[in-house]
Amino acid sequence: MEFAKMQTDKISDEILCERARGGDRQAEEALVMRYQMLTRACARPYFLAGGDSEDLIQEAMFGLLKAIREYDIHRGTSFHTFAEACIKNRIRSAVTAAARGKHAPLNNSVPLESDMMGNDNSPEELMIHREESEERLSKINQQLSPLEQRILSLFLQGFSYRDIAEQIKRPAKSVDNAIQRIRHKMAKVYGVFSES
Repeated sequence: MEFAKMQTDKISDEILCERARGGDRQAEEALVMRYQMLTRACARPYFLAGGDSEDLIQEAMFGLLKAIREYDIHRGTSFHTFAEACIKNRIRSAVTAAARGKHAPLNNSVPLESDMMGNDNSPEELMIHREESEERLSKINQQLSPLEQRILSLFLQGFSYRDIAEQIKRPAKSVDNAIQRIRHKMAKVYGVFSES
C-alpha cells in the first residue's frame, strides 16, 4: 500500500484524474487525499443552517468527486482550478438550499461516513472506517427500494439531481423526493448504529 502511494505521489493531478475516470480506484483515492485540505479550506468560511462543518466538508467532497468525473484536460484549465470551482459551487448550493429550508432532512441527518480524511488516520484506521461504512451502507440498502439504491449510488458518486434523473429516466423532482426519503431512512439506520 505504501509503495502504491509512493507511485501515485509522482503523478500529476491531471493524469490521476484521467486514470480515476477510467476506473482506477487508487488514482481516485490519491486525488481525494491530495485535495482533502482544499475541501476543508473551501468549507471553512461557510455556515450551513441546521448543519455543521462536517456537513459542509461532505458537500465539498461531493464537489471534488464531481470534478474528478467531469474534468477535461483539453479545456486548458488545471485540475486544481477546476476542482476548486466545483467544490465551491457544491458548497454554495448546499448553503443556499439550507437557507431556503428546502433540504431540512439533510440538516437533521448524519453523514454516510465519519471523518476519514484526518491526517492522523493510519492505514488500519482507514480500513476499519471503510469496513464500518460498508456495513452501514449494507444496512441502509436493506431499507431502500431498488430505485432508491440506484439513486443513492449515483448520488454518492457525485452526480447532480439532473444527471441522476437523466440516467434513471425520471423527473429531477422524483430524484429529489427519493433523496429525501433516503436521508430519512439513513437517519433511522444511524440511530440503530449509535445505540450499539
